[in-house]
Amino acid sequence: MRVDVSVIVVSWNTRELLAQCLRSIYETAGDLTVEVIVVDNGSTDGSVEMVRERFPGVRLIVNRENVGFARANNQAMAVARGRYFLLLNSDAVLRPGALGALVDLMETHPRAGMAGGRLVNPDGSFQASFMDFPTLWGEVLLMLKLHPLFRSPYFPSHPPAESGEVREADWIPGACMLVRREVWEEVGGLDETYFMYSEEVDWCWRVKRAGWRIYYTPQAEIVHWGGQSIGQVPLEKRARVYRGKWLFFRRWRGRRTAGLFRLVLVATTALKMGLWVPLLVAPTRAMRGRARRNLRSYRRLLGVVGGGAG
Repeated sequence: MRVDVSVIVVSWNTRELLAQCLRSIYETAGDLTVEVIVVDNGSTDGSVEMVRERFPGVRLIVNRENVGFARANNQAMAVARGRYFLLLNSDAVLRPGALGALVDLMETHPRAGMAGGRLVNPDGSFQASFMDFPTLWGEVLLMLKLHPLFRSPYFPSHPPAESGEVREADWIPGACMLVRREVWEEVGGLDETYFMYSEEVDWCWRVKRAGWRIYYTPQAEIVHWGGQSIGQVPLEKRARVYRGKWLFFRRWRGRRTAGLFRLVLVATTALKMGLWVPLLVAPTRAMRGRARRNLRSYRRLLGVVGGGAG
């Protein structure tokens, strides 16, 4: 039997969200023939048992530990049978018609290597669904929180505004990404040097370098529960985010740019630490505890990007 789409879901301790995600795949597949592959990255919340009990048709790959987003997806793509691969986050839900719209776009654009849809928050508000490739200038503005002052196409320092039309993009988020099998065969999968964050940026860069195009279509809508800005991500996770960006710069923008990125990041982090130090003697226990936690997190961040980023 020909498989149109292999839907790949990587999960780590997201049992109930995963169940919603899987239901949405089967409920919205329409006339498309799909196979669903779940890669569990060492969950301890009963996710594996839930999939086996409630979704027996799912192909399940169980890792003993969290091997990262890139490696887990690569495991699934290596055994997938579909003409297309849909990488879908476990905290994402396909709206009716979403998968069909993505496949239709690929069918009508032969040089489309990847396609992404309109990501929305649970309240319906728009999430960044297509982005420009990172630049040193843009990242500096983000770190200094000055990016709202530079909303210009000459300064790609922020996600583009929402588009109501099909358009080309530099890169699309890995939360929902349809990939043509031929692209995977030609370019390869995700780079496992990235444990988490920026791996899809690197992949999109390589896909475009190979001459393929990447598209965004608003006709495919996906609810993404985990779409949050870097400012809302705990500092421990931010270290991985910044390490991923540093790896991207080192690989594709050159060592000088990567070094400047690291220098600015270390400087801004040190400045933030300096602002928290006086609060170690704050009058309230809660504020002192918050200061200690933040300083510990900033030290970890410096350990990752200051000299231990590889």
